[in-house]
Amino acid sequence: MGCPICRKDTDERYKPFCSKRCADVDLAKWLGGSYALPSEEPIDEDSLDPRSYEQDEPRH
Repeated sequence: MGCPICRKDTDERYKPFCSKRCADVDLAKWLGGSYALPSEEPIDEDSLDPRSYEQDEPRH
């Protein structure tokens, strides 16, 4: 199986990637939302619970 980014042979140190660069490219895709699953339905902002976006109070 090759690297999922560039298809070169994988390196045990970075498995399943071939290099740190390809591992970082993959991480950037995850963080940037490139791997998000598409939705056919638009977000209905009126149905969202605003409490789900409130930050928790710090616990002591």
